[in-house]
Amino acid sequence: MAAYGLYTHIAANKFRSTLLLGGLFLLVYVMVFAGALVAEVLLDGGRPFDAYVARAARDLVAALPLATLGAALWIAIAYFFHQKIIDAVTGGRDVTRQQQPRLYNLLENLCISRGITMPTLRIAEDDALNAFATGLNEKQYSITVTRGLLGALDGAEMEAVLGHELTHIRNGDVRMLVIAVVIAGVISFFGEMVFRLFFQGARFGGFGGRRSSDNDRKGGGGAAIAIVIALVLIVVAWLLSIVIRFALSRRREYLADAGAVELTKNPDAMISALRKIENRGELATANSSVMEMCVDNPRQGFSDIFATHPSVDARVEALVKFAGGHDPGPIALEPPADEQGQIEGEAPQGPWSTGPQPGNAAQAPGSQGPWGAAPASDKPFLPNRSPLDDSSGGSTPR
Repeated sequence: MAAYGLYTHIAANKFRSTLLLGGLFLLVYVMVFAGALVAEVLLDGGRPFDAYVARAARDLVAALPLATLGAALWIAIAYFFHQKIIDAVTGGRDVTRQQQPRLYNLLENLCISRGITMPTLRIAEDDALNAFATGLNEKQYSITVTRGLLGALDGAEMEAVLGHELTHIRNGDVRMLVIAVVIAGVISFFGEMVFRLFFQGARFGGFGGRRSSDNDRKGGGGAAIAIVIALVLIVVAWLLSIVIRFALSRRREYLADAGAVELTKNPDAMISALRKIENRGELATANSSVMEMCVDNPRQGFSDIFATHPSVDARVEALVKFAGGHDPGPIALEPPADEQGQIEGEAPQGPWSTGPQPGNAAQAPGSQGPWGAAPASDKPFLPNRSPLDDSSGGSTPR
């Protein structure tokens, strides 16, 4: 993950991701074949196993155009409406330069520095500390940050998070992950249809409405074997779709962290941002698909192999080793003050206030990185004050 090898890693991951996504399309056809096996057994439960396989293969060839059209329709719906669906889930809304001038300028400056098209900027009204990027092309790309993140991070840390999400866009991670989530949804849909077909058929008449005595003599246990094979194919396809989604997100987080350091020249800001976000990123209304797009996804399975993101400890360790950053360790944040008890326009207390955090004065050295970046401000990123200006008078946005 060293700087000189970053683009090699990006190219290799893009190639592997393309292969993985191609595998996801194949899984759709596996699901169709499994469904054909179940349908053939329900139509006639007295045939031998090889007859079911031959008939299911013919059904698959006949159903390929329809299955492809259905998957394409699903992807088309996601292409045009995925952002609206995500906004409805997270409560995200567009913000303009007039509404968030300092945040907007941070993102715009990063885009100008690398010749990147400016994505749409959104804010989600959630107290969680997280951010994510979405979109399938330059006209659709957007970056969403939560209200909680705005209050907890200072200007340098916010810039690092924006750089992280911009790197996901630059590397094609956002497009790949959205497509993978969509196709995984198709697989889940097909799997549910097959299971419903199987259980409803078993409830209303068992395995087969037609059964000749000749077939009975030749069939043996062909129907049972075909059903078992179909169920195994469905389960395997579903599990592989989940594993592929995890593979698309886990490896890319390291590259996005490295890309943020490349953009900001401040590894300590990225490290301190990760430490503040650590285990505080659970969006209350978001599902697992949205959480997989975030900077940090605290949801984990019974084993680390089922975690959608590397641990913050592992990501910080990589930044310390390869970018020369310094780890302040876990950072304790006070919860935000009750909004009902605040004076309108007054900054909340705790990590959202302008004062330093107790026992954490050296949490973001800033200038200790290999590029000698300017020290990060310990003041929070408040929307009514520039994070790049430590004076009380603020600054004038561009």
